[in-house]
Amino acid sequence: MTQRYLLDTHCWLWWNALPEQLSQQALDTITQGDNDILFSVISAWEISIKHALGKLKLPVEPSKYIPSRLAANRMTALPVQLEHMLRVNQLPHHHRDPFDRLLIVQAQNDNLTIITADSLFNAYDVSIVWGGRGGGGSS
Repeated sequence: MTQRYLLDTHCWLWWNALPEQLSQQALDTITQGDNDILFSVISAWEISIKHALGKLKLPVEPSKYIPSRLAANRMTALPVQLEHMLRVNQLPHHHRDPFDRLLIVQAQNDNLTIITADSLFNAYDVSIVWGGRGGGGSS
């Protein structure tokens, strides 16, 4: 049975540029052929904003980099639905980052497991694969 996973933005960036930063469990999950690995358009928005502000270096513009990496890795873009946006205000405020809050809602709403190295995700009712080499645990 195909399982569906949502990559947190930093884990997606690591996968494409610094895969050695990812945990073995994250690497195995991403490379296992029968898993469906999703990339939220929220992450595209975050990457585009951070690139424009000079906080994120990429080899080419996000408009070229993101689609080329999605195609090369056979990853699917996950759209944002109105229901995702409307559920954000129902989340407890453990995490203040608006991008991450939307990813959490998408995972909850669409029954996805998030691959992340952000320990604040553990405070939410969401399934996690720990994505980083360091601690933080998984649930």
